[in-house]
Amino acid sequence: MNQLPQTLFPDLNLPSQAQHPTGILPSQRLRDLVSNGQIIAARPIAPEQIQPSSIDLRLGSVAYRVRASFLPNEHSTVGRKLDAHTLEEISLAQPAAFERGQVYVVPLEEELNLPAHISGKANPKSTTGRLDVFTRLLTDYGREFDVVAAGYKGKLYAEIVPGTFRVVVRQGDRLSQLRLSRGVPAETDENLSELDQQFQLVFNEHDVPGSASIGGGLRFSVDLTGTHGGQAVGYRARRDAPEIDFARIAHYDPRDFWDPIYPTERRDLVLNPEEFYILASREKVRIPPQFAAEMVPYDPSVGEFRIHYAGFFDPGFGYGTDDIKGTRAVLEVRSHEVPFLLEDGQYVGRLLFERLMDIPDKLYGQGIGSSYQQQGLALSKHFRPFPQ
Repeated sequence: MNQLPQTLFPDLNLPSQAQHPTGILPSQRLRDLVSNGQIIAARPIAPEQIQPSSIDLRLGSVAYRVRASFLPNEHSTVGRKLDAHTLEEISLAQPAAFERGQVYVVPLEEELNLPAHISGKANPKSTTGRLDVFTRLLTDYGREFDVVAAGYKGKLYAEIVPGTFRVVVRQGDRLSQLRLSRGVPAETDENLSELDQQFQLVFNEHDVPGSASIGGGLRFSVDLTGTHGGQAVGYRARRDAPEIDFARIAHYDPRDFWDPIYPTERRDLVLNPEEFYILASREKVRIPPQFAAEMVPYDPSVGEFRIHYAGFFDPGFGYGTDDIKGTRAVLEVRSHEVPFLLEDGQYVGRLLFERLMDIPDKLYGQGIGSSYQQQGLALSKHFRPFPQ
């Protein structure tokens, strides 16, 4: 692979082929799997499905509304479970509405024929998570959500549960993404400290290098003062909102769906159970091109709440030319069974870094249509900007 232009990444100083025997598969290796028939689909896989460190997965032509969420376990296929638990079959050849609180299972267009040494992990796409649509991957004989066993050969399925909004989807919509890896390339805290010294992983609101808090990953805190530059510090979803069509981009007036949250003198916020919030991190973070990251969605050590549905951070996020000094993480927050008090600057989560096998030949934000490269407090791309 050719060396990345130094004008794009002035502090990147790596050989032209920085290959490792283990790690997350970058974009060019994902394309190889497609070419080799190890990722297959009846319809051709589109170039835009290949992301820097993942592949977008497309909904198939039919959905099944089921009585409950389930795992197939090591004794069953997903199909057998659907035979026993389907309440309704829904065609996705035309747009179809998924109701709040209902559980749907959709066979995906992509199937896998993986080599024995390649495994996978899935997450919702950022746009999916920001709509409070809980999406998880299922595989035949799988004992865990979102996990693809090494050497898996078979179909893929998405479990989809709209939380706050009624959503409209159709065949081909991309709600989830899959990372494939060889080995377990997770970084230790010691390695992460060295990575921070080399690449400066954290900046503050003034684009000044910040101090990285490292402990079980890169820790980050919540912004409840508006340091991202906007008046609001968050948004609370409205339960009386209209439906949202996944295909409509920059279409909806956010005031019909969200109530803004403004800073208080105490600089705190009470999370109410069963309500959904969009907040932002205080820190601006960077993911160097030879690494990817994943946000820990639920960490009981920092509170009884879930802070992220869509946890993949691509190589190049918040990184690039001199004018990009990190990007804030947008947090999709839902409290569990009790109200929980958040305070400004409180640690709310961790980013786990993983090395790639190679530097990808496409990077987040560099001409590939990335929606959130320099985001502040950002809703999903379905909404027009919130009036200030």
